Amino acid sequence: MNQTAQNLDSAPLVDETYYAAVTEAIRAEAARLLTDGRVAAVIGYVAGRRAGSALPAVITTPERAGELIFSPACRNNLSVYLTKPKQDAVPKGKLAIVVKGCDLRALAGLLGESQIRRENLHIIGIACAGVFAANVDQSLPLSEATIAKKCRECTVHLPKEVDFMAGTLPMLPQLAPVEAEELARLEALTPAERWAFWKEQFSRCIRCLACRQVCPFCFCTQCLCDRNRPQTVENSVRPAGNLSWHIVRAMHLAGRCAGCAECERACPMDIPLNLLNRKMAEELKERFDYEAGLSPQEKGPLTSYQEDDDESFIK
Repeated sequence: MNQTAQNLDSAPLVDETYYAAVTEAIRAEAARLLTDGRVAAVIGYVAGRRAGSALPAVITTPERAGELIFSPACRNNLSVYLTKPKQDAVPKGKLAIVVKGCDLRALAGLLGESQIRRENLHIIGIACAGVFAANVDQSLPLSEATIAKKCRECTVHLPKEVDFMAGTLPMLPQLAPVEAEELARLEALTPAERWAFWKEQFSRCIRCLACRQVCPFCFCTQCLCDRNRPQTVENSVRPAGNLSWHIVRAMHLAGRCAGCAECERACPMDIPLNLLNRKMAEELKERFDYEAGLSPQEKGPLTSYQEDDDESFIK
């Protein structure tokens, strides 16, 4: 890559004043809600210990509202804190939550699956320009070189049907859709070549279950894959066990995945899990004309039955 191309890749995509404006709006709304007693807590982001980093936080007093921030390091999908396994981490009562567009898809899914009630939420939407990719220096600006793959082709920079919108979306450049190009490359392979690709990817899995822990839709009190009496899915860190785990999980998320790519970001072995989830989403769109959206939907095609469903696969 020549010097000019490098400079373009590292050029900031947005101005620092954008983050300052979003941050100020979030702080003001959080302080208002907590002062008036309209919510028990605000789930948002605060600065981390390392320069430029951010952490999820539960803010319960107006005085702490000034700690809230928004930056490219605010990557976590905070809707996971509304699920039953995480309920001990938040106070009882109505909650405010800060959401990006991709997070709102997860929130809509949880509402559709009756995990939470809309009247118990105050949704603070973010006019989001994008967040950092995994394993980048978070002291750098958001640029073409540092932005997450999912953000390069995002269609929900502005979340809809929220209670408050923080910030104004700046003009954003069109970036090459890296993930879509990778998916197209895989589609061009033969079935045997694609199977070999995924076997190689899953062979690196150490079964740390980080993907499960960060996923808003892995909210079961006991995961099917943890049961050993009877054992449905082999839980060994071996090829058979790894394949079973990832294929079962992909099927479990089909029609539900919000595309937040938190599973891929959290994976310490850099397995491209979002590619698999995107492929499943494309299959459901093609076969059932269904996709996870921004509005709550009670049931997806794999959890419901219609008399006119295609049964051609039955032999």
